Amino acid sequence: MGSFNLLLVSILIGCVTSASVKPQPHFLSDEFIDLVNAKAKTWKAGRNFLEDVPVTYIRRLMGVHPQAIMYQLPVKELHEKEPIPEEFDSRQQWPYCPTLREIRDQGSCGSCWAFAAVEAMSDRVCIHSEGKVNFHFSSENLVSCCSSCGFGCNGGFPGAAWEYWVETGIVSGGPYGSHQGCQPYEIEPCEHHVNGSRGPCHEERTPACHTKCETGYRRDYTKDLYHGQKSYTLMQDVEEIQLEIMKNGPVEAAFTVYEDFVQYKTGVYQHVSGSELGGHAIKIIGWGVEEDVPYWLVANSWNYDWGSQGLFKILRGKNHCGIEESVVAGIPAQSL
Repeated sequence: MGSFNLLLVSILIGCVTSASVKPQPHFLSDEFIDLVNAKAKTWKAGRNFLEDVPVTYIRRLMGVHPQAIMYQLPVKELHEKEPIPEEFDSRQQWPYCPTLREIRDQGSCGSCWAFAAVEAMSDRVCIHSEGKVNFHFSSENLVSCCSSCGFGCNGGFPGAAWEYWVETGIVSGGPYGSHQGCQPYEIEPCEHHVNGSRGPCHEERTPACHTKCETGYRRDYTKDLYHGQKSYTLMQDVEEIQLEIMKNGPVEAAFTVYEDFVQYKTGVYQHVSGSELGGHAIKIIGWGVEEDVPYWLVANSWNYDWGSQGLFKILRGKNHCGIEESVVAGIPAQSL
């Protein structure tokens, strides 16, 4: 056979091979969910997002900016060792703190870095006051006013958020439309999930920073600012993270989100399929073991109708998707 014929045969074989390789289905499709469930051994996927939700919207939810790694807080000194239980849930440990049971909604804004921070700060104020003080820190205030924290709805730096808490302080504020606190969240929850009644999603701009409270709130803005005593990064060590949660309450962590994660429903998440979508910040509230698989128990900020009523479990002890390498937290001031 001549060289030309050999070349032709090679091209034909290559074409047949390429044609036989089936492209991976779109990650919001039923086919992708079926693919994930065929591969995943420790968790189940299901439909969380409508199939026609723009990918740009979902990517925008991943609000940990790539430059966040440059903004590292001082590493906290090691805890004194003590027995660590196999399971721990902050909601059960401190049942008198209502914020521990909340799942917030960041809306069409890449503000997860701020949400996870103020959620953990709110929990810690209650925990450290033994339930005497319940201060609902404002995600609105942090997203809009912390210029050193990054780019607002376009992504931010979790470590810088905790430093801002110490240096500048954050006012109170509840969810959208609640009229709770000094500055409630300005961005309305939108209908990115299935069978919901909220309005359609639109890309949101970072709200303007205001140094005043909403009309009707009885406290002055400057008097409503509440500071942290100190902030820090935790070592990439499972026991250190566990001891920190046991002693001081939930922590903020960041991890890499892949396409299969957005379809999480139950079980212990481990990435099995799909491309990287971006960095996402969440709040770790505890840990446990499910069918011999150790996990972190985590609160997300995509409302209660995502995942397992707003929560998810992710593999613990393997720094899966980077979940254990960028954990930050802080201690509240002594008085409010």
